[in-house]
Amino acid sequence: PDWGFDGSSTEQAEGHFSDCMLKPVSFFPDPIRGAPHILVLCEVFTASGDVHPSNTRAGLRMIEKKYKNLDPWFGIEQEYTLFKKNNTPLGFPKEGFPGPQGPYYCGVGAENIVGRELIETHLDACLNAGLTISGINSEVMPGQWEFQVGTLGALAVSDQMWIARWLLKRLGEDFDIVVSLYPKPQMGDWNGAGAHVNFSTKQMRAKGGIKVIEQACKAFGKKIKEHIAVYGADNDKRLTGKHETCNINEFRYGVSDRGASIRIPMATANNKSGYLEDRRPASNMDPYLVCARMIETVGEMKN
Repeated sequence: PDWGFDGSSTEQAEGHFSDCMLKPVSFFPDPIRGAPHILVLCEVFTASGDVHPSNTRAGLRMIEKKYKNLDPWFGIEQEYTLFKKNNTPLGFPKEGFPGPQGPYYCGVGAENIVGRELIETHLDACLNAGLTISGINSEVMPGQWEFQVGTLGALAVSDQMWIARWLLKRLGEDFDIVVSLYPKPQMGDWNGAGAHVNFSTKQMRAKGGIKVIEQACKAFGKKIKEHIAVYGADNDKRLTGKHETCNINEFRYGVSDRGASIRIPMATANNKSGYLEDRRPASNMDPYLVCARMIETVGEMKN
């Protein structure tokens, strides 16, 4: 059933009229408490039943319905950084810095990897919750990791991403580890944290779909500001043109180019069909907003 909560305590309402409404929309087995407990994801509405301004899921619902003929699929790569409570990235010494980037990405060994116990526990929890989690890997900076969710439709991948994020933060409590989604967790010559979005439509996946993919890339290039506006806060600190990123004020796409705004994967280029990877979204992006923007841009393309 619908449920009420105090919106003033979450900065979603004023104290003199604080009730907000929760509408359950997605349900998952609770991997922490176990059966018969469940995790419930809700949309937020005002007390009068209107969509609350913070409810970005509602906008994606409408966009997905409007462009359902596209049959869009998404896979999201969520990067994040583990921190000690003293605000030092896990794996960084008390003073100075660890060795330069290189051996940490998809690495192994105690000299390279930190936090694996939390990461493996999180993976198990996501699987037990029924999430379509595709994999995990250590990232380029020490203490930095990634998990992938998809391939799924827009609403499903976004719902599952939020549940996966919640589980990661919740399990971090048990390990006394702080999980950060900030896009530039350590200033200097260190990689930022993104949430690369892999995206395709029915036409892109069909034979000869590479032409539609290239059209989509060009359409994205005409709406740079609209995309960057919803691709995450403080993304300018990450999208500098260094560390496998394109500058936030530039746009380009290319095959196998991890320094481009959009990468066309090698397999897509070879098969002449498949998907594109938008590398611009930051680790703190709202997947409802990002998926909606990507669908809308492609949906507005002229054949």
